[in-house]
This record gives sequence, structure tokens and C-alpha cells, in this order.
Amino acid sequence: MSQKVLAGMTMSIDGFITGPDDRPGAGLGDGGERLHYWVFGGPWSYDTPPQGQASGADKDYIEDTFGSAGAWLVGRTMHDVVDGWGDEPGFGLPVFVVTHRPHETVVKGDTTFEYVTDGTLAALDRARRAAGDKNVVVMGGANLVSQYLAAGAIDELVVSVSPVLLGAGKRFFPDGLSGGGGVTLVQDGVTQTDWVTHLRYRVVS
Repeated sequence: MSQKVLAGMTMSIDGFITGPDDRPGAGLGDGGERLHYWVFGGPWSYDTPPQGQASGADKDYIEDTFGSAGAWLVGRTMHDVVDGWGDEPGFGLPVFVVTHRPHETVVKGDTTFEYVTDGTLAALDRARRAAGDKNVVVMGGANLVSQYLAAGAIDELVVSVSPVLLGAGKRFFPDGLSGGGGVTLVQDGVTQTDWVTHLRYRVVS
């Protein structure tokens, strides 16, 4: 297959990807756990950690996307808020962290974290080379996804809309982040499950 750059984010109906006060130990912010009920197959909270996992079409989406990946791209904020996914991430592929703060490369089991300080496009180039014939997946956060969209670097975007109104938090598309030129998308499918609606787009410009 030809290599693609894929991105996906989960957001509320009113456009938030976290609730208020997202922070280490509560990366989705106050009340933001509801956004990711679909990831764990039902309700959970930071006080009552998830016990389940995605099922049905939600599981298929996760497996199809991450199974196609040869490298990940993440922003430093996302990386830090989940504490680098702990001591044993288990991803089995290279993760490129886009950051302004230099950091030595970290190897955790079968996962390598390389911290790239010379910009988003430089990080993408490294990820493309590392991925080989497989895809590059932009994990987030929202700022990084928006920067790649504005640069015309993303081929396919999935917006997973959870049936919740958060009212406050961190928005997916802050004003001006697209660079002012706008982005044109072509609808490529809709999948509705009990906990979320996955909206699939091809990015054309």
C-alpha cells in the first residue's frame, strides 16, 4: 500500500477534546472521561478506572488504524499529560514527539520515543522514513493535528463525536489555527455506535 498520514481526534458535540483543567493524571480534564467511553466500551472515570475495552465497530476502527501504523507523531503536551504512557507503552513502533524542549531519545521496552525540536515537518519526515511502507498516525493533541492539516500533510482525518456537551475545556480547532486558508475535506463515511459517531474525511486541500 502507499503510505498515508492519518489523524483522528475525539470531541464533544460542542467541539471540545477535553473538559476543563486537563492535567497529568486527568488528561481529559474534569468530566472529559465521557469523551472516551467508546474507547473502553462504557462509562469510566479517573476515580473508577476503565475495566473494559472497545468492541464492535469501535474496536475495528482502532485496530484498523493502529494496525496500519509504522510510526506515531504526538505533541509534547499530550506526551506529558499521559506521563509518556508509563514504563511499558507496548506500542512496538517509533513515536516522534514534537517539542520545543530538547530531550534525549528514550527507549521503553519495544517503543522508542524520539524528541524532535526542529519543527512539525521535520518530525513528519522522520516518521515517514521510520514507517517505511506503513502509515504515519498523528495521535494529537489538537494543536499538532491542526498544524498538519494547515500544512496539507494529512491524507485522512477521523473526527469521533461523543454525544456530550462539555461546555468548556480545550477546543479541537481554536481560531486561526488553520492558517487562514481553510481546509477542504471530502466525506468518506460515517460509523455510528452506542458511544460515538466516527466521521471519516479525505483531506483534499
